[in-house]
Amino acid sequence: MPNDLNQLETALAAYPRVALLEGPTPIQKLSRLSRLPELHGCNLYVKRDDLMGLGGGGNKLRKLEFLLGEALAEGADTLVTWGGFQSNHARLTAAVAARHGLACELILTPSAVRGDDDFCHNGNVLLDGLFGAKVHRLPLGSTPDSYAAQLLSALGSQGKKPFLIPLGGSSPRGSLGYAACAGEILRQADALGVQFERIIIPNGSAGTHSGLQAGLALARSSTEIIGYSVLATEEQTTATTLEKTRETLQLLDPSATLLESAINVDGSQRGDAYGAPTESMLEAVRLLASVEGLLTDPVYGGKAFAGLLAAVRRGDYPAGSNLLFVMTGGLPGLFAYRSAFN
Repeated sequence: MPNDLNQLETALAAYPRVALLEGPTPIQKLSRLSRLPELHGCNLYVKRDDLMGLGGGGNKLRKLEFLLGEALAEGADTLVTWGGFQSNHARLTAAVAARHGLACELILTPSAVRGDDDFCHNGNVLLDGLFGAKVHRLPLGSTPDSYAAQLLSALGSQGKKPFLIPLGGSSPRGSLGYAACAGEILRQADALGVQFERIIIPNGSAGTHSGLQAGLALARSSTEIIGYSVLATEEQTTATTLEKTRETLQLLDPSATLLESAINVDGSQRGDAYGAPTESMLEAVRLLASVEGLLTDPVYGGKAFAGLLAAVRRGDYPAGSNLLFVMTGGLPGLFAYRSAFN
């Protein structure tokens, strides 16, 4: 069945959007890696969503295009969001606020598995301050959503107009950013003359996976997605992704439906907890860097790429398969994991 990109693009045009990217991010073939005998003749490609100019780049900018559009339409003057100390989303929200002259309040929660100096003060959290955000560091065990509600009330009483962005920017409106990316990928695939059998992504707050799934569904694409869960369990992530995909589809086409079987989540690479280093992640990051000269982060991309390598090495994909890995960015996080790589 041919792709129907017109329907997707018409549906997306109904929502306010602020351009934060310089244009489509490139798709590149991992030529040297694809020639390794252990990969059994599969063709590995990467969608370089790490190559964005604003704030160090990364997948959250696509979500923020639609979230900022919504915020400005409501007359907001302050962006409020939360995440972990090394949140890529928090960093990019701060950068977007700086670019557009808005105030930014970040609520950051500590990690239960990492508390070294690099993790607490380097990487993304260092950049948050450089972008001018006001950072609220909560103690372990705090509930950031409750704190956010109090902060919104306090800001409102000061005469400000805050706009709350959820964890990872992964609301249905934010997920529209990756519905748009689905159309971008399909157009690039046509231009390259390549049919991607599978798109591989990390799945944390589920917005990237949900948006891509909704976009591909509306465009009637046969390309499948597998998301490697890095935050919650496989079962929890599957349920969250299904719900968010259906909500995103409702924004695009209220008559659209989605079967539960369309959601493919693999929990094998998560490790002991969110952000906990694994041996397979360390090996995957090192392999991509040493063979292709490309850097991926240890929390999201490193674990998803480890899952892709494991599947290809097992022979899950026949020779000649074209597999697209979405590099979601998060490079500053590498500098917070110095001790893990040492």
